[in-house]
Amino acid sequence: MNGNHFLELAQDVVKQARAAGATDAECTIAEGDEFSANVRMREIENLKEAGSRGAGLRILIGRKTGASYTSDLSSDGIAHLVKSAIELADITSEDPHAGLPEDDEFGAVPGDLGLYSDDVPALDPGLKIDTAKRAEDAALSADPRIFNSEGASFDNYVGRHVFANSRGFSGEYRSSYCSLSTSPVAREGDSMERDYWFTMARGFAGLEPADQVGRIAAQRALRRLNAVKVETQKVPVVFEPRTARSLLDNIFEAVHGMSIYRHESFLAGKIGEKVAADDVTVIDDGTIPGLFGTSPFDDEGVPSRRTVVIDRGVLKSYLMNTYAARKLGMKTTGNASRGLTGNAGIGHGNFFLEKGVQTPEQIVAGIPNGFYVTELMGFGVNIVTGDYSRGAAGLWIRNGELAFAVSEVTIAGNLMDMLRAIEAIGSDLEFRGSVAAPTIKIGEMTVGGK
Repeated sequence: MNGNHFLELAQDVVKQARAAGATDAECTIAEGDEFSANVRMREIENLKEAGSRGAGLRILIGRKTGASYTSDLSSDGIAHLVKSAIELADITSEDPHAGLPEDDEFGAVPGDLGLYSDDVPALDPGLKIDTAKRAEDAALSADPRIFNSEGASFDNYVGRHVFANSRGFSGEYRSSYCSLSTSPVAREGDSMERDYWFTMARGFAGLEPADQVGRIAAQRALRRLNAVKVETQKVPVVFEPRTARSLLDNIFEAVHGMSIYRHESFLAGKIGEKVAADDVTVIDDGTIPGLFGTSPFDDEGVPSRRTVVIDRGVLKSYLMNTYAARKLGMKTTGNASRGLTGNAGIGHGNFFLEKGVQTPEQIVAGIPNGFYVTELMGFGVNIVTGDYSRGAAGLWIRNGELAFAVSEVTIAGNLMDMLRAIEAIGSDLEFRGSVAAPTIKIGEMTVGGK
């Protein structure tokens, strides 16, 4: 089925819903094909190829909402989809905040946002398998202490997303990506450690070379060998980009419109207040070409945009869909997100911390005694209070250098205090997904060990 047919189908579903009694309706149609090749110890472990397509319908009868989903796009399947949504709306209670965005809020970012690469559907399966094998082989060959592997995988996806509503908005876009990862295991004496590295891009040409992915994964596993526990102490803590990203996840949860209107966030009621250090600027931008959180419009047909969430330490905006915005007496920020069914939730575009000027090496060089975090474990973060306590592993900083591996410790603090105590932000911002952060140094946290 080509895209035009899907767009017409979505518009037709909306018309059928209106004819069946809906005052408003919106239809999402998605189709996608994915491929995954997993290799382990230089042998193919499994190959997976799968395709999916489906339609989701959300309707309103006044302020009552009903939603349904089908993977049967025949005329019978569509008739059943419409009937189910109408029946569900009939038995739900009214919600004064339910409804589509205002008519002047619809639209799409113009131009090609670089979300789709023609090279992905054309990739030969043999090349994909060979790329995964090369990444793993580079890791296994990097050092005699790399003695095992949890495998390597090459994944790719191509898809199409179509949306139409009863207010005259319709739009569609195609997207693609491929990714490569490998996870080697290192051993020295009684010490055994694993780590991983990955690369991801909209097209095959954008991936890091397979041998580089393998070498970096091997280096990361090797540097974890012979880890020790340290004494409990208060020291500066540096989050490398991979772990710093999880702090951005925590900030996203805290500025999520639904957390705000439910008063389940330590940032509720703090717009206009200083909540972080002067250098901290956090941005949500769904318009950056080629990135993984980019789209021309959100899942309510509102254009994607750039929203400054924290500007030089001051909280400027929450992230909202139409429903949360109405609850809060505000305007949507174009962050509606949903699968094919149900009401829209809230998602982010490309959510990131603006980079600073220091290199990670310069940040570490200025620390006589501290902890460099390369892995976080557990879920000890309370978004309501900001209390933070997570298991961690990494490297100890001694006299401005990464000196030895550390594991089985916890790092503890409070997110508000941590944001205010950010003393340095690295220049190493890279997008390996839709959430990104450079290296971050927090002035002091409790590292709990022996």
